[in-house]
Amino acid sequence: MVKIQTVIGRIFAVFGSTALGALAGGAVIGVELWKAAALAGFMAAAKVTEQLLRFWAEDGVLTKEEVAEAFGKKAVAPATPSE
Repeated sequence: MVKIQTVIGRIFAVFGSTALGALAGGAVIGVELWKAAALAGFMAAAKVTEQLLRFWAEDGVLTKEEVAEAFGKKAVAPATPSE
């Protein structure tokens, strides 16, 4: 089971990192910077939260692998021994 504090912290990190990227785009097209950052951050956080809720709805448990996948980390397939 993954600690809720870790998941919440990572959601805030997604919000912040996405919002920073939107600042430049907002400046270029004339949107107020805080609006551009807020919109991008909320959309990114909502996407991650939606994926976490989908995983949780399957069995009521979030594994480390599911959390990693929701945050965009690719699942690594177990190595198969070569013959």
